[in-house]
Amino acid sequence: MSRHPHKYKLDNVSGKRPSQEIEADILDSSSIAAAVAGSRAVVNAVSLYVERGEQTFERVHVEAAADLATASRDAGVEMFVQISGIGSDPKSRSNYIRARGRGEEVVKAAFPGAVIVRPSVMAGPDDTFITTIARLVRILPIYPLFGEGGTRLQPVYVEDVAEAVSRLASGQYSTDASIFECAGPRIYSYRELVQEIATQLNARSRLVPVPFAVWSIVATAAEFLPAVSLTRNQVDLMRRDNVAANDLPGLEELGIQSRGIEELVHMIEHEA
Repeated sequence: MSRHPHKYKLDNVSGKRPSQEIEADILDSSSIAAAVAGSRAVVNAVSLYVERGEQTFERVHVEAAADLATASRDAGVEMFVQISGIGSDPKSRSNYIRARGRGEEVVKAAFPGAVIVRPSVMAGPDDTFITTIARLVRILPIYPLFGEGGTRLQPVYVEDVAEAVSRLASGQYSTDASIFECAGPRIYSYRELVQEIATQLNARSRLVPVPFAVWSIVATAAEFLPAVSLTRNQVDLMRRDNVAANDLPGLEELGIQSRGIEELVHMIEHEA
C-alpha cells in the first residue's frame, strides 16, 4: 500500500496471486485500519529523511509506526516487520536516529512479537549511495570524502534485504529472534569503499578529506532545494560506523548469501 500506488509497476514474477495496489496514508489512521484488514503479515517500510510540515520524524517514525502496529494487532495480523536501520538509537542526539530508535520501541510495545529488521546502508541500481559514488568518481578529478573517510560501512544489496523481509513475513523461518541486522559480506572504511568503486570502474579520482562541519553546512542548504540530494541526517549517519553487530542474526541465518560491491557496481553499470 502507498499514498500513490499507481506510480509503481508491480511485477508478478513468482507466478502466485498478483499484487494488489492499495491507496493508504500512514498518517491517516482510518486508512491504515482499512488497508491492513484481512492481512496475515504487515511490513512497515515508511521512512523520512527531511521534515516538512506535519511530516516530522516523530510523527512518521514513532507515532505512525505505533498506529500501524496497533491497527495490525487489532486486525489479527500474525506477523509485523518493522524496517529500521543499523545504528537506530532512542538516546541519540540526532533527531532522526533517535526517532528511528523510538520507533522500534513503540512497535514492540504495540505488537508483541514484532520483528525489527535493521539494514546497513542499502545499495542497488538507482540508489542514492553507491550509484552516486559511481557517477561522481567518473566525472570528478577530486572526490570529497566525509571527514577523513574512516567511517566503517557494510553496504548491503537492497534485494537481499527484501528477500530477508519476505522470508520473515511469510514465516519461512521459525525464529525466536526479534532483531535482525542485514549487512553485506565485507566491511569497508568510506575511503576504501570509494576507492574500490573507482577501481571497479577504472576511474581515477583523488580522494580529499572534507570536515563534517562543512558537510553539515552544505546539507542545510540542500534541504531547501526542491530535489534534496543531501540532508543533515545523512551527514549524521556518516559520522558513525554502520556495521552489523556480531551477536545479532542477519542474512546468513535466513539462508541468504549477500552480494558484494563488485556485483553491485556491475548491476549499476548494466542498468545505466
